Amino acid sequence: MASLPTVKPGRIILNGENPFIWLYDKEGGTRTTEACVWTITYSEKGAGHALFIKSELTDNQWRIYSDNAEMVRWLQNTVQGMLNPETAELSIPVLHAEFTHFGDTQNSWTQVIKGIEEEIVMTWYQMDKPVLVQNEKITEPDRPYGVSAVMIPADRAKLTLNGKQAKGQLFPMDLNGHPFSTGALAFSENWRSE
Repeated sequence: MASLPTVKPGRIILNGENPFIWLYDKEGGTRTTEACVWTITYSEKGAGHALFIKSELTDNQWRIYSDNAEMVRWLQNTVQGMLNPETAELSIPVLHAEFTHFGDTQNSWTQVIKGIEEEIVMTWYQMDKPVLVQNEKITEPDRPYGVSAVMIPADRAKLTLNGKQAKGQLFPMDLNGHPFSTGALAFSENWRSE
């Protein structure tokens, strides 16, 4: 009989997905769009979706869309706020939206975020091989959470707001010695605290 997996220490605070797109005007240049979309199956504030986006399409201001505002505020005070302190600002309004996705992880993946007046479409193309990332440390003051996720980098991505395409493109990046991209799907994402 095969042995059972080892239970990791710590308390699970979040499980879900967090695909992201970072577009740049040139390699090593200015980031022109930053967007990440959460699909959360478990958190201390329930399940739901959230999009954090800043782009020339949003006048370079952060916008947040969600179907669970309480979960968003919790994210801002925990994982998302740690990943990008700009997004922790609680004065950013949470705009109601509906979230859908389609595609596959072999060729292309699309997330559609439909608000009252806006529709944002994020698409990743030309997917590369997945990698498993893991950070066991959960006691660092600036990163008090452990994480594991399956990351699938993309060679290309597109983001539109009401049909207008964001400027910039993805570029290659290094992920601890592994070839990666500034746009990727992040699935099976688990965050834990002590």
